[in-house]
Amino acid sequence: MKRLIFIVTIGLFMYACGGGYSFTGGSVGEAKTISVDYFANQALQVNPDLSQRLTEQIKTTFIQQTPLDLTTDQADLLVEGSITDYNVRPMSAQGNETTSQSRFTITIRVTFTNNVEADKSYQETFSRYRDFSSDNLFSDVENELMEEINKELAEDIMNRAIANW
Repeated sequence: MKRLIFIVTIGLFMYACGGGYSFTGGSVGEAKTISVDYFANQALQVNPDLSQRLTEQIKTTFIQQTPLDLTTDQADLLVEGSITDYNVRPMSAQGNETTSQSRFTITIRVTFTNNVEADKSYQETFSRYRDFSSDNLFSDVENELMEEINKELAEDIMNRAIANW
């Protein structure tokens, strides 16, 4: 009997939390839908795959971690922006005039529009980087590092939008 009461209590609690709860610890409020526009690459150095991969990562992050439905129509929440920087720079010099580490950075400009609660809209720049050994060719580590950075950027966008971090 105690088990049944426990299960029913947990079920009711989970049902009560269903209204806008997200796994980020934040809330989507009354929003039901989200639209993510294509992030155009306006950086001086362009990776042809970055725009599509970043856009898809943002969509995936919101869909997996919130109860929102993805739409291409008028949405309650809208994420749009562009890639403003994509670069690799040497970081630490060695004695023989070479570098031991390089830094790969991606910077994006995001406009988040909340059509349900306008005061939660924002426009912000996010940047993430990864350091890697200069012994590696950038082309050998680029895809893996880009994937890691894209995940972090998508989390940053969502946390700022939903958890207001």
